[in-house]
Amino acid sequence: MTAGSFVSESPEPSEHSAPSAPSAPSAPTEPFESFAPLESLAPADPADLRERALKALTAARIRTAGLTDAVTDEDLTAQHSPLMSPLVWDLAHIGNQEELWLLRRVGGREAMHPEIDPLYDAFEHPRSERPKLPLLGPAEARRYAADVRGRVFDLLERTPLEGTALLDSGFAFGMIAQHEQQHDETMLITHQLRRGAPVLTAPYPAPPPGPPPAVSEVLVPGGPFTMGTSAEPWALDNERPAHVRETGPFRIDTVPVTNAAYQAFIADGGYLDSRWWAPEGFEQVRRHGIGAPLFWYREAGQWLRRRFGVTEPVPDAEPVLHVSWYEADAYARWAGRRLPTEAEWEKAARHDPATGRSTRYPWGDADPTPAHANLGQRHLRPAPAGSYPAGASPLGVRQLIGDVWEWTSSDFLPYPGFRAFPYREYSEVFFGPEYKVLRGGSFAVDPVACRGTFRNWDLPVRRQIFSGFRTASDV
Repeated sequence: MTAGSFVSESPEPSEHSAPSAPSAPSAPTEPFESFAPLESLAPADPADLRERALKALTAARIRTAGLTDAVTDEDLTAQHSPLMSPLVWDLAHIGNQEELWLLRRVGGREAMHPEIDPLYDAFEHPRSERPKLPLLGPAEARRYAADVRGRVFDLLERTPLEGTALLDSGFAFGMIAQHEQQHDETMLITHQLRRGAPVLTAPYPAPPPGPPPAVSEVLVPGGPFTMGTSAEPWALDNERPAHVRETGPFRIDTVPVTNAAYQAFIADGGYLDSRWWAPEGFEQVRRHGIGAPLFWYREAGQWLRRRFGVTEPVPDAEPVLHVSWYEADAYARWAGRRLPTEAEWEKAARHDPATGRSTRYPWGDADPTPAHANLGQRHLRPAPAGSYPAGASPLGVRQLIGDVWEWTSSDFLPYPGFRAFPYREYSEVFFGPEYKVLRGGSFAVDPVACRGTFRNWDLPVRRQIFSGFRTASDV
């Protein structure tokens, strides 16, 4: 087994392996109205709301088609890793969730194919078992998803986007657009795990437009700030409600930890020294012979990696990718630092010390553009550390949004005043010490599913996800 090999070092995955993905609706729960929102950031005009939902749904479907049309039917139905579903399962699951929530729950329509609901319930069948199910074939899955989408577009034109928590500001349509984009990221992970010739292409990110940041870390002042949101119309339940959180002063890296910095950890025997590791993490390293990030291997004195079917030298300047929480935590200890808490990460990303406001993104309230962040699968890799100065926070922290999901030290827990919505299985069943929080998104995340309050979570052993990290320290 090579240094970065990974086949089944993790336990059987929960449905949550890429960003959170809604499953079949259980009984509805207490809606968002209990939160008394501060303000609405959504367009007030119903036509604008419909246009926003239409664009989000269309962009997601274009991406889904690109990920599923790029491979043969044999690749669509194959399971490329026991950690992931066959791509054809994701494709039909996207259509099934859209039918469940929009056509049935919002539109009140009869089920189109009720017999397939159990096949695409993410909680009913573990991923390792899904290839054995009588799934829709590629052509059937495409037709089903397209049929559902046509009916949804008709529903969107006719449905008032107000009056219930699911309809207000088009929330249900936004939730489904986010769900599809989250599964697109899951499918992109499957593409990375797939063996064979490259089938996906994208341009390299542009080099940073100016010099790297002048300092390697910044001081974030202590004090209160507003964490979470009660205003973002398409925010999901675990991001809510907005509440005051206090942090002490801390320092945080200006950019994510790079491949070059991580190689120094490897070269210093970081994977061999139990001092740096949580006991469970060091046991994983020993049991599975892990000695580098997933997809890395060493040949002729050089670190190489496999990236979407391409073998290439590991680029020193990129943020390190495909590391577990245990690896990120060990590196931080080795460096004499630590991972930031989730609250510290969000404060560094959203709080403006000059105004006292928490903004939607590090750069302010405006939606992301290509100048701000590496999002939306425009590239198939992180941009070099120090990129996107236009996306920096008021304190000068860069690349907090996009490029790599960033591990934090925090367990995935509810905010004070949390209310599950629209059903418990979206977030509530995952709360607890088993899952660690990741923040900020990655190059594989679409802007509709990425904001300064967005919370991702996963098991600390996970490495197939597009995960990296930055470090922090106490003052």
